[in-house]
Amino acid sequence: RLHLVTWNVGTASPPPDVTSLLQLNSLGPTMDMYVIGLQEVNSRITNFLSDLAFDDPWSIFFMAVLSPLGYIKLSSVRMQGLLLLVFVKHVHLPFIRDVHTHYTRTGLYGYWGNKGGVTVRMSLYGHTVCFMNCHLPAHMENTEQRLDDFEKILEMQFEGENIPSTLDHDVLFWFGDLNFRIADYGIHFVRESINNKRYNLLWEKDQLNMAKKKEAFLQDFIEGPLQFKPTYKFDLYSDVYDTSEKKRKPAWTDRILWRVKNLCQNASKEGEFSEEEQTISVTLNNYISHMSYGISDHKPVTGTFGLELKPLLLDPLVTLNPEGEWSAEHDVLISYSAVPEFPSSAWDWIGLFKVSFRHVNDYVTYAWVEDDEISSTKDSKQVYMSAAEIPDMGGEFLLGYYSNNLQSIVGISQPFQIQPNRTLIDKDLTQEENSWMQKPDNLESHDEF
Repeated sequence: RLHLVTWNVGTASPPPDVTSLLQLNSLGPTMDMYVIGLQEVNSRITNFLSDLAFDDPWSIFFMAVLSPLGYIKLSSVRMQGLLLLVFVKHVHLPFIRDVHTHYTRTGLYGYWGNKGGVTVRMSLYGHTVCFMNCHLPAHMENTEQRLDDFEKILEMQFEGENIPSTLDHDVLFWFGDLNFRIADYGIHFVRESINNKRYNLLWEKDQLNMAKKKEAFLQDFIEGPLQFKPTYKFDLYSDVYDTSEKKRKPAWTDRILWRVKNLCQNASKEGEFSEEEQTISVTLNNYISHMSYGISDHKPVTGTFGLELKPLLLDPLVTLNPEGEWSAEHDVLISYSAVPEFPSSAWDWIGLFKVSFRHVNDYVTYAWVEDDEISSTKDSKQVYMSAAEIPDMGGEFLLGYYSNNLQSIVGISQPFQIQPNRTLIDKDLTQEENSWMQKPDNLESHDEF
């Protein structure tokens, strides 16, 4: 289950609550992956420089919301105001490989990153999946420029061996502030149609719908029905369309589309696909806007998808477990085994993570798999971790094996308990009791103050 968000946030700070945006109160099964594409994240030079050194406020915000629920930030890519974040459940980490990011500038003839696209791709259970967050040129008359820019973004190539081009991925998601407008109709007709919820009257003059009929490279992209109000342009903190002097005509600028490669290849064949051909399918469960968010002049749009995959990867590259009962009072052991073809490296490490860790570098401590190895057999190896590195208070943790060659966590343990260091805790309690006993009597009551 994939939940995809696109939102032009208009340089605003994160809102107080995103429960409905992320559908966190949904009664159905929880999401496996969140993909969040933002446009117009504050990119003034001081903000941008600090965001390069540290995570930007939006990344920190979503990590704070999602990490306690068992998601980690798998990847992110930023280009000025464009930001793309991917969060996944821990359980899927060993089956996600070859994660790469890319960005393409299209502003000022390719020299400026205020417009363009940011992209994350990966292998998910052996299937190639690509996410592309775009901010295309504004204004009614720039349809051709939007299409030209998107074609340029599609042509970009990821660095690395054997990585398919964008359109060669099994599934490609394209979303963002695509800036397509409603042509021909005047503002009064558009607003009247919206007020009467007769959105279908506007679909045939939506520039993206019109382009999909003409442009061959768009025809394989699928979009759900636009059964929500156009998401641009609103007065801030309201659901009232633009009342400024410009009175912009409402438009569905914020969109989510997708493309399944094997559907394109088999589209000309007659009849249903056989099970062998259809190894991955995408189902749109809902496609909606969220009117309650008013921090920018755009409303966010979300798409919730079911990805049905025949796993091409069934076993993690590395299986690892804590040995025996773990306690902060003594050194501990980790056992792990790897599949024969695993490309191990001297720079691989095993991290100890809190269950609510936020990203791969959010470890409590780690052990080098070679330097800290204490035994090795044909079937498994053991690595030790010093008691001095274990948190004294104990708690619930898990282990993750990080592959330097694959730049990802390729094995993860079940959550387990670490017993606290009783000696230190008892010592702290004794010191606390002693300090309390030694407080002078004249501090007991000061009612007159």
